[in-house]
Amino acid sequence: MSGTRTGGSTAPDDDDPRRWWGLVIIALAQLMVVLDATIVNIALPSAQRDLGISDANRQWVITAYTLAFGGLLLLGGRIADMVGRKRTFVIGLIGFAGASALGGAATTSGMLFGARAFQGAFAAVLAPSALSLLTITFTDPRERGKAFGIYGALAGSGSAIGFIAGGLLTEYLNWRWCLYVNVPVAVVAVFGALALLRSGPGNAGAHLDVPGVLLGCGGLVALVYGFSEAEPRGWTDPLVLSLFAVGVALVAAFVWWQTRAPQPLLPLHIVKDRDRAGCFLTMCLAVIGVFGLFLFMTYYLQVVLGYSPLRTGLGYLPLTAAIITGSTQISARLLRRVQPRMLMVPGMVLASGGLMILTQMTVHSRYATEILPGLILVGLGMGLTFMPIFATATAGVAPHDAGVTSATVNTSQQVGGSIGTALLNTIATTSSTAYLAAHLHNPAQKALIVREGMVHGYTVALWWAAGVMLLAGLVAGLMVRTKPPAHGPARAPVRQDVRPA
Repeated sequence: MSGTRTGGSTAPDDDDPRRWWGLVIIALAQLMVVLDATIVNIALPSAQRDLGISDANRQWVITAYTLAFGGLLLLGGRIADMVGRKRTFVIGLIGFAGASALGGAATTSGMLFGARAFQGAFAAVLAPSALSLLTITFTDPRERGKAFGIYGALAGSGSAIGFIAGGLLTEYLNWRWCLYVNVPVAVVAVFGALALLRSGPGNAGAHLDVPGVLLGCGGLVALVYGFSEAEPRGWTDPLVLSLFAVGVALVAAFVWWQTRAPQPLLPLHIVKDRDRAGCFLTMCLAVIGVFGLFLFMTYYLQVVLGYSPLRTGLGYLPLTAAIITGSTQISARLLRRVQPRMLMVPGMVLASGGLMILTQMTVHSRYATEILPGLILVGLGMGLTFMPIFATATAGVAPHDAGVTSATVNTSQQVGGSIGTALLNTIATTSSTAYLAAHLHNPAQKALIVREGMVHGYTVALWWAAGVMLLAGLVAGLMVRTKPPAHGPARAPVRQDVRPA
């Protein structure tokens, strides 16, 4: 990748003295987007009581965000390529701040659900713009490793940071501040972006692939919606099965159309690249496991061990520190010298080992000796994995495809999170129900047996999560074969398919 004009974009020069300050702004925006997927989790009980949200509908506070985010990311990435990344970055920040303010001021459940959906939609514009700006700003292998180390640390730890921030804001202010907090952060990021970030104009001659938008985004929305409904309704519910069928059909039609569209929404040469496809699949599988961990540990710490929201949030602090250490201190230093898979495979093995340790937890487990070691191993493993995924998946992408490639990385992350939450929660619930049916015979011990049943469900699901992590490591080992940047020629930009008019 060079600093010359390609496809209507201009990559910033490597010697731009403002590029590291620009990284701060990009990282700040990315952190806001990632942590917002979890910051309201701990505040959800308070919001439910305040707005009178039913148990059946409370999931939409979370799902409305991930549904809009995951379903619209490809569209957001292509818009960034068309109209310019800096412009869409700023628009995404402003829209995200406005949606956050609307959600914080919500007086009804519908108003809150709608605000969360708008947050997700603007996040779908903001996230690929941020990653593609990073991709075209840092092209030197040494600086690229540092920059993507920071970015990978935020991507991996943002969800855990969201739990900590949610606990602090809920305990000392109220649940509304879990949304209001985005406004000042976005304001700072907007002014920083206008002053520090550089991005050439978009590809003015490009046209939006409208059929691709309808098929691709519709298919992703149907799949994500199906997974979100699988937990409350069950996997065999007619609505869930219909959503999966429609989603698969639309995605298949999308792939077919992308081979024929003159200007496709997702150029298939991006996912046909073996290394890039391996990164996308590894990311999806890794996030399935880690989102399951976030879900179960939150309920385990609060419901089983009786932690307060703040104490629960702080319980994730070692996990966050381990992710940052693995990403910025290990991966960022080694990626220039070793193949990406030599970081990703050990990372997934470490994370799987941490989950296996957590499968041994009981209703009487001590945090320091029985929970903490597992969290640290998971954090280190995710830190080792996320940074090389982001760096490898976006390496060698032509500037006119940087946005959609970045969006595909984020899409795999969001879809993995939705699958992980729904799949592992269903496994946990089913296992807990079976345990209670077999053991709930003495009414005097009902409370203890119920807690034991919950923990049994969590541990069964964590075994599945550990297996998924190992599968992610296997995929990375077999598919990601690229050499380290310092020991081979830089990957040439992926070609753009050219079709006769």
